[in-house]
Amino acid sequence: MKYNPHRYQTYATNFILEHPIAAVFLEMGLGKSVITLTAIFDLCLDSFEIGKVLVIAPLRVARDTWPAEINKWEHLKGLEFSVAIGTEQERLSALKKPASVYLINRENVDWLVNKSGIPFN
Repeated sequence: MKYNPHRYQTYATNFILEHPIAAVFLEMGLGKSVITLTAIFDLCLDSFEIGKVLVIAPLRVARDTWPAEINKWEHLKGLEFSVAIGTEQERLSALKKPASVYLINRENVDWLVNKSGIPFN
């Protein structure tokens, strides 16, 4: 699907790109995911300012919403993602896959940081 952002969506995407610390507070259904993914795409694949992104979200959002959004929009083609949910082995396997975006649910953050063995330097 072609992305034709509203003015507020373009504003929010540019805000993310221009500020090293940013948050987007919008009501449900106003495009927070595509706004953020558009900024991530630019930072990872256009300007090469970052290599990887960790998205921490509620389980359903990490498992369903973000993968669907990435696959939905034409302008996000080429943005590789990996969903690190499920059993410990499934999470480790997902985190070892080459990707720009790693999605994990909130309940697994303690495991990721303290037990997964993946260094956070």
